[in-house]
Parts: sequence; structure tokens; C-alpha cells
Amino acid sequence: MAVLSDETWRRHADPWSGWTRYAAFPLLIAALWSAHSIGWWSLLPVAAVVLWLVLNPRAFPPPCSTDNWASKAVLGERIWTGLKRPDVPRRHRIVPRVATAIAFVATLLMLWGLWQRDAAVTFLSMAVVMLAKTWFVDRMVWLFEDLKDTNPEYRSWLY
Repeated sequence: MAVLSDETWRRHADPWSGWTRYAAFPLLIAALWSAHSIGWWSLLPVAAVVLWLVLNPRAFPPPCSTDNWASKAVLGERIWTGLKRPDVPRRHRIVPRVATAIAFVATLLMLWGLWQRDAAVTFLSMAVVMLAKTWFVDRMVWLFEDLKDTNPEYRSWLY
């Protein structure tokens, strides 16, 4: 995400970009799960979802307004990826890391569930990954709200 151009960040701030990217995760897991029934053919839906995830930040026009939760989440992520960790305000340092750690552990469980063909483990851990990601993204909204008035560039992203 840190390698996105200014124009791509503007496009990615469209709520449709964020929400369709978010919705792609369960589709990716379903595509991976399909390997149990359709074998190597499952690479087609997996590739389609991965391609969508790569193209997604560029697929939508810049939004008419960024004054909404989904856009602010992307703007906060833009700040998060651009700041050196010591420059992140202290109150925003721990929760994003905890949310990321939870998502990482849940991803490992989800991969184990996929490998073992355990639907309960797979889909419950997928839900935990999505909840942890939602927590992380909500913190990015807080980060943006806290920093938008400290930097004229950040403020210019809100319209």
C-alpha cells in the first residue's frame, strides 16, 4: 500500500473501493476452499480475486466526498503507511499492532482450517480476521481524525 501514487490513493478513497476490497476476502477464502471440490481449477477463482485485489485501488474514480468512514479509513491508512513509527502519536501505536497480530494468528488458523478441510475453523477464523481488520481500519479513522488538522496535506484530503 505504501507504493501507491497520490492518484491511486485518491481513487482508493472511494468507499466502493474499500467496501468491495473488504468483500473480496470471503470470496478469496471460498475460492481457496473450492480446491477441495474442483482441484486445480480453483486457481481460476483465486487468480480472479487476487487480480481484483491488485486492480481495486485503481478501479474507481476519486470520490465526490471523503467525509465518510470508509474514505477516512483509507486516508488514515495512507498516513499510517507514510509515517515512521516514532512519528505515530502514542495513543495510536498499540491497537493497530494488536489488531494486526490478532489477524495474523487468525490467518494461520484459517490456513490450517483450509488445509485440514475444517469448515468451522476456516470460517470462524476468517470472521476473526475480518473483525481484526475492521478494528484496525476503525483505528485508522481515529488516526486520520486526530492528525488531519496537524498537516495541511492531510487536511486537503478531506472534502
